[in-house]
Amino acid sequence: MNNILIVEDDSYINDLLYETLVTESFSCTQAYSGSEALLCIEKKNFQVILLDLMLPGITGEKLVPLIKEKCTAAIIIISSKDVLDTKVEMLTSGADDYMTKPFEIEELLARIQVQLRKSSPYQGSLKSFRSLTLNKDRNALFVAGQEIALTHREFNIMELFLSYPKKIFSKQEIYEYAWNDFYVGEDKTVNVHISNIRQKIKKETQEEWIKTVWGVGFTLQS
Repeated sequence: MNNILIVEDDSYINDLLYETLVTESFSCTQAYSGSEALLCIEKKNFQVILLDLMLPGITGEKLVPLIKEKCTAAIIIISSKDVLDTKVEMLTSGADDYMTKPFEIEELLARIQVQLRKSSPYQGSLKSFRSLTLNKDRNALFVAGQEIALTHREFNIMELFLSYPKKIFSKQEIYEYAWNDFYVGEDKTVNVHISNIRQKIKKETQEEWIKTVWGVGFTLQS
């Protein structure tokens, strides 16, 4: 089971994250300060650490390099600081991802899966929705049993869609999941890859699988 450390001094947010992640079958430990987080890291191995920045005692900014010295856990910053300089500083100092409050739980779960996939890249499982099936062993998509070869980025995009088939994903969410990189307004890149996936699917069926929600993003056609 994957272990996640939640470092958040707001008890409501901390409990919300804990309850959600436990429901998703993660093993979670709660910490409410930087010093408490360091004690937890010394006692237990974690795969992912969800870290607030404005913590009592040792701040999140100071905690990131200290965590990196002690363990290999992926660090996802969750902060109300929506300043580009802060995001860049945290990502360059060792954080693996950065989310701004308020956030959607579905997006957080997707970002956690990105980090887990990086630490364990081979996962022989299938994801399915209606007549769509994603085979992670073969890096391929199947539509009504017909195999469609995907590039690495296209595969990541479809994996995101099939993980939460009813969710509408923004271009930022798609880019950051598929490229595992900080989003800087790469609208054209996402559009081109979505278009390529659609063209590949249309060679096997005329059914429209990826729906554009104007002004919001993309989702699977239900």
